[in-house]
Amino acid sequence: MTLPRYILRRLLLVPPTLLAIVALNFLVAQLAPGGPVEHLIATLAGDQQDVAERVLGGNATDGGFDDPALRYRGSEGLDPRLVAEIERQFGFDKPPLERFWLMLQRLVAFDLGRSLFLDRPVTTLLLERLPVTASLGLLSMLFTYLLAVPLGIALAVRRGTRFDRVATGLTVVAHALPAMVIAVALLVLFAGGRFWQAFPPGGLVSVHWAELSWPMRILDWLWHMALPVAAMVIAGFSMLALMTRNLFLEELGKTYVLLAQAKGLAPRRVLAGHVFRNAMLVVTAGLPTALLAEVTGGTVLIEALFGLQGLGLLGIEAALSRDFPVIFGTLWLTTLLGLLAHLLADLAYVAVDPRIGFEARRG
Repeated sequence: MTLPRYILRRLLLVPPTLLAIVALNFLVAQLAPGGPVEHLIATLAGDQQDVAERVLGGNATDGGFDDPALRYRGSEGLDPRLVAEIERQFGFDKPPLERFWLMLQRLVAFDLGRSLFLDRPVTTLLLERLPVTASLGLLSMLFTYLLAVPLGIALAVRRGTRFDRVATGLTVVAHALPAMVIAVALLVLFAGGRFWQAFPPGGLVSVHWAELSWPMRILDWLWHMALPVAAMVIAGFSMLALMTRNLFLEELGKTYVLLAQAKGLAPRRVLAGHVFRNAMLVVTAGLPTALLAEVTGGTVLIEALFGLQGLGLLGIEAALSRDFPVIFGTLWLTTLLGLLAHLLADLAYVAVDPRIGFEARRG
């Protein structure tokens, strides 16, 4: 199978995969209790008259509307017209299949709709939050690879030494610590806890950021990103370092390495010319999917702890408020990026080692 045919085939699988994922999540959202209508009713039921006047335009008198079967918990005693109007504004006056079809049409046209509770276009919200999450993920992945790969190679080359035992033990300990624990420890130590006030405890930039020159703005941004990035790197480098160590150990024990050493080739030449390319195949090719995992899911707790307004916090807020347009818009974007990342991972295999073809990757 040639490269263009393989890419075309993978791209043709994107639409049905997206449809299946969106349909499954839509079904789960319909079956789950506490949708956006019920959430708003529960939130605003304490001030019924003000809510009725705002939603119904001041005509909050009883009569003229049938009670909509009291479909929502907390709607007892509310004006039936108020409930019906909330349903209409949220689009829940239509059958589920019609709602799904309308939503699918908008998603295909990349019209992600408006947030039900923030009353802003979902596309605008995603574009505002994505740079924060993307920059956090990119910096974390950059420093994770810069730390983990050389460490893994050093552990493999120095197998059995005291350095290997101590460094491997510390790496295993780091792997066992959750990112949240590491983030809290960094905040206590370096952000105004009982020790040093070296970094800000949260936020993306300082209050006076707009008054700074561009070089100082960049430094201020990096100053604020230091602790979140450090927390993610410490929590994430250990697995990559151990995987790199094991991959290099596996390659170092193969026959071709023993033959190269028997021919008198220098160890550095064997390592750089043969072992490195084969061992780094999995590590390098997995970079696109690892980066996407960091950007779409790995930053949620870090954003919450450090008050960074990224996609992680947006997703939490949308889930708590049952903001379906934001939920499905984020799902649509991340799923599409995930499918493309898997394609890039396959192409990265060929970039790292052109000997690999696509006949074996048809599954």
